Amino acid sequence: MATAAASSASEPEAEAKIGPQIGPKAEGQEDEAKDSRTRRKVLSRAVAAATYKAVGSGWDPPEEGVSESDGDEEYVMASSAESSPGEYEWDYDEEEEKNQLEIERLEEQLSINVYDYNCHVDLIRLLRLEGELTKVRLARQKMSEIFPLTEELWLEWLHDEISMALDGLDREHVYELFEKAVKDYICPNIWLEYGQYSVGGIGQKGGLEKVRSVFERALSTVGLHMTKGLAIWEAYREFESAIVEAARLEKVHSLFRRQLAIPLYDMEGTFAEYQEWSEEPIPESVIQNYNKALQQLEKYKPYEEALLQAEAPRLAEYQAYIDFEMKVGDPARIQLIFERALVENCLVPDLWIRYSQYLDRQLKVKDLVLSVHSRAVRNCPWTVALWSRYLLALERYEVDQQMISVTFEKALSAGFIQATDYVEIWQTYLDYLRRRVDFQQDSSKELEELRSTFTRALDYLKQEVEERFNESGDPSCVIMQNWARIEARLCNNIQKARELWDSIMTKGNAKYANMWLEYYNLERAHGDTQHCRKALHRAVQCTSDYPEHVCEVLLTMERTEGTLEDWDVAVQKTETRLARVNEQRLKAAEKEAVLVQQEEERAEQRKRVRAEKKALKKKKKMQGGDNHRADEDDEKEWGDDEEEQPSKRRRVENSIAVANEAQGVGLEAELAGKRAPVDVDPPSKQKEKAASLKRDLAKVPHDSQKDSITVFVSNLPYSLKEPDLNLRPLFETCGEVAQIRPIFTNRGDFRGYCYVEFKDEKSALKALELDRKSVEGRPMFVSPCVDKSKNPDFCTKEELEEICKVHGTVKDLRLVTNRAGKPKGLAYVEYEDESKGRTQLSLLPRALQRPSTMAAQAENGPSPPPAVTTSAANEVPKMSNADFAKLLLKK
Repeated sequence: MATAAASSASEPEAEAKIGPQIGPKAEGQEDEAKDSRTRRKVLSRAVAAATYKAVGSGWDPPEEGVSESDGDEEYVMASSAESSPGEYEWDYDEEEEKNQLEIERLEEQLSINVYDYNCHVDLIRLLRLEGELTKVRLARQKMSEIFPLTEELWLEWLHDEISMALDGLDREHVYELFEKAVKDYICPNIWLEYGQYSVGGIGQKGGLEKVRSVFERALSTVGLHMTKGLAIWEAYREFESAIVEAARLEKVHSLFRRQLAIPLYDMEGTFAEYQEWSEEPIPESVIQNYNKALQQLEKYKPYEEALLQAEAPRLAEYQAYIDFEMKVGDPARIQLIFERALVENCLVPDLWIRYSQYLDRQLKVKDLVLSVHSRAVRNCPWTVALWSRYLLALERYEVDQQMISVTFEKALSAGFIQATDYVEIWQTYLDYLRRRVDFQQDSSKELEELRSTFTRALDYLKQEVEERFNESGDPSCVIMQNWARIEARLCNNIQKARELWDSIMTKGNAKYANMWLEYYNLERAHGDTQHCRKALHRAVQCTSDYPEHVCEVLLTMERTEGTLEDWDVAVQKTETRLARVNEQRLKAAEKEAVLVQQEEERAEQRKRVRAEKKALKKKKKMQGGDNHRADEDDEKEWGDDEEEQPSKRRRVENSIAVANEAQGVGLEAELAGKRAPVDVDPPSKQKEKAASLKRDLAKVPHDSQKDSITVFVSNLPYSLKEPDLNLRPLFETCGEVAQIRPIFTNRGDFRGYCYVEFKDEKSALKALELDRKSVEGRPMFVSPCVDKSKNPDFCTKEELEEICKVHGTVKDLRLVTNRAGKPKGLAYVEYEDESKGRTQLSLLPRALQRPSTMAAQAENGPSPPPAVTTSAANEVPKMSNADFAKLLLKK
C-alpha cells in the first residue's frame, strides 16, 4: 500500500502546469507563468468550444449511434495512443503469450493476497496493454473497492471509459466513475476533467443544470486552492460565456466577483481581465473585496512557497500550513489544507487522526465526518486507532447497527501489527454493544448479544491472536474483567462474575496483588463478607509481588468485621506467609552475593594476569632496549586486555582533545578542569582515528553560528543507547531543547560525545551547571561550545601567564599544540619555587584525581590508575617537567 503514496504525481510538477510560479523571480519564471496562463486558457477554450458545439444547433441531442464524446478528441487520442502497440515491431504471438502468463500469475497472487497493491497495478497495466477491456474494467473495480486510487490511475480509467462511451447509458456510467474519483482525494485536475466532460452532455435533458452543478461543487471543493483553483474558475467562466446572451452577463459577473474575493495566485491578471470584459465600471465593493483578498494572499505566500521549494511528501511544510490555518479558523480552508496534505501523505495515520479529530469536534457534519473516517481506514487499515474512531463516529451519528457491525468485521480482517490492537478494537465494539443494553430489563436481545460477543471476543483472542502473535494480547484479561464488572454491577449476577474471576486467576494472574484486590473490591461492592475473606486468604497464599500488601488488607478487614477466631486465623496465615517470603528473599540475596563474589574473584584474576603480562613486557623491553618496540608491545598488551573484556573493547578514540581538533571546536582549557583524560595512541593509530573522525563529521554538520546556544557534552559511556532520547529529559530541565546531535562512527557506534542545542542562550548557560553529573555511573562533562577557527588561541600564552603568576614567579610556560601549531588546550607551567606550583594550582591529570570507585566503572576504555588525592600527590617522588610529559603523553 505504500505505493499509493509513492505513485501519486508530485504536486510541485502539477502546480507548475496549472498555476504560475511564486516567490523570488528566477530566470525564465515570467515565461513559465505566461505558459501556465496559456495552458489554462487552452483548457478554458476547450470547454467553451465543447459548449458551443453542444448548444450551437439548438441543443439537439446527438444522432443515434454517434458518440456524445466526439467533442473530447483529446480523450480518444490519449487512450488510443496508450492502447496502440506503437512504432516498434516485435513478435506479437510471443509477446502476447508472455503477457498472458504474467496475467495468470498476477491473478493467482491476488487470489492469495487481495491487499497486494503493486499486484493490482501491474495486472491493470497488462490487461490494458492486451486490450482486455472487460477484464481491465473488473480489475479496476476490484482495486477501487479495496484501495483509494491515485489521480493518475483515475484519469487513465476515466479516459478509457470516455473513449468507449457511445450512448446515454455509457455517459451515466462515466458520471458514476467521476463521482467515485472525486471522493478518494481532492484532485483539481479530476474536477476540471469532470466539468469539461459534463459540457458534452449539455444537449441532454437537464444537461445545463448538470454542468453548473459539477462546476459549483468543484469550486466548493477546490476553488480555494491557491495554485490550482484558478483553472476551475476560468473554465466555469468560459462555459457561462458560451451560453445565450441573456443568461451570460449576470452569471459571468457573479463568477468574476466571487473569484476576486478569495486569495488566489494571478489575481491581478483576473482583475485586469474583468476590467477589460466588463462594459461598466467595477463596483467599489468588488474592489474592496479584491484588495482584502490580495492582503490575505501575502499571508499565505510563505507557506505556499515552502511547499513549492520542498520535495514530496512535504509533511513538515503541510503541518506548518495546517497550524497556521487552524489559528485563522476558516473551516473551509482548514479542510482544504488537510486534504492537500493527505494527497501526498495518505499513509500517515497521525495526519488522518488529526483531521478526523478536528471534524469530530468542530464541524460535526455527519456526511463529511463519516466520509473522512471511511477514507482514513482505507488508506491506513493497519492502524487500530482509526478503526476505533470510525466506530465511535458511526455510533455518535446513530448509524444503524448493521453498518457498525460490518465496519467492525472489516476492522478484524484489516491485519493489525500487534496483538494488543485486537484487544483495543474488541473493547471499542463491546463498549458500543454495552451502551445499547437496557439493564432495567432482566433479559433482552441486546444483553444476550453483548454476552455472546464477549464469549466470541475471548475465543477470537485465544484462537486467532495467540496463534498469530504467540501471545494473548490481553495478559491482564482486561476484557474478562470488564465482563465481570458488567455482570456484577449492571446485571446483578455476582455468580457469573466470580466464575469469570476464577478464570482470570488461572491465566497466570494469581501472583499479582493488584488482581486480587480488584476481585476483593468487586466482592466488597456486590458480594458478601465470606467471599471477601475467601478471596483475601487465597491472595495471601498466591501473591508473590507484594504479599505484605494483601496481608495488611486481610488484617484490616478482620479487625473491623471478623470474630476473634477469624483474627487468629488471619494472623497465623499472614505470619506464616511472610516468614516464608522473607526466607525466600534471604536465599535469593545470598545467591546474589555469591555471584557478586565470584565476579570479583574473576576480575581479580584478570587483573593479576594483566600484571604478569605487563611485567613480562617490561622485562623484554629492558632486554631489547628498543623503546619504539616496547611502545608497540604496550599497545598490544592493551589489545589483549580488550579481548578479555569485550565491554571495554573500544579505546577512548573520541577523547575530547582529538575530537576538538577534528571538529574545530574548542572547550575550556585543561586548567579549568573540563577535559577528559587523554589516551594517546601511536602516530599510526592517531592518523586512523583522525581519518575516522573526519569521515564522521559530514554526518553531523555543526553550525558555529549557534555556539552561543549550544553546549558540548563529552565523557559519555559508549554503551549509552539512543543518546538523544536518554539525554533529552536531563537537559530539558534547563530549558527547551532544539536538537541533540550525537556523534557516531562509520559503524554506527556512539563516540561518547554530542552537541545539545537549546532555543535560547539562557538555557545553554544553565546547562553548564550539569557538568560532572553522573550518567550511567560516569561523570558527564558539559562545556561551552567555542569555534577554534574564530578563537584560534582560545587561551594565549600571555593570558595564561597572567593567571598563573599570581601564585608565584613563573619560570617557564609551554603550551601544548598540534602539528598545525594550534593549542590543544593544555599547558605546562614551571615555577621558580617548586612548592608554589603544586600547592596553589593543581595541574594533575584528571586520571590521577578520579576516585577509585569511578575508575572501576569506566566503560569507554581501560581503567585509569588508582585515585590519588592532591595531598597524596604532594608526597610522590619529585619529577621534572620532562618526566611529567612522558608520563602523560607516553612518548
